[in-house]
Amino acid sequence: MLGKIKTKQEKSGEIVAYSETAVANNAAVVEYCKISMAALSGGTAGLLGLTVLYGFVFYVFAVFGLWAMLLMKAGGQWRKYFISRRHLLTSGFFGGLCVSFTLLSKVSL
Repeated sequence: MLGKIKTKQEKSGEIVAYSETAVANNAAVVEYCKISMAALSGGTAGLLGLTVLYGFVFYVFAVFGLWAMLLMKAGGQWRKYFISRRHLLTSGFFGGLCVSFTLLSKVSL
């Protein structure tokens, strides 16, 4: 069974259609990447001895790095895969932060 089609009106007046199934799949893959990145950045920050503020800055740097790599991988056609760049950056931020700080506290020496 095919998923529903969602539409979005662009500023230019053009209507863009998105497959709900494809959008959900892309969101799941991105969420998996973000949680993995949060775990890796938390463990790395703990091994490097970065504490609360520096660990947070390291996590934010990792989030922006992953965001940039995802957009670079999508190329100039990112609108084909994601509805919004801002949503791609901000979704799952606090969940990943919890994972990162949990690992930071477990790994730090």
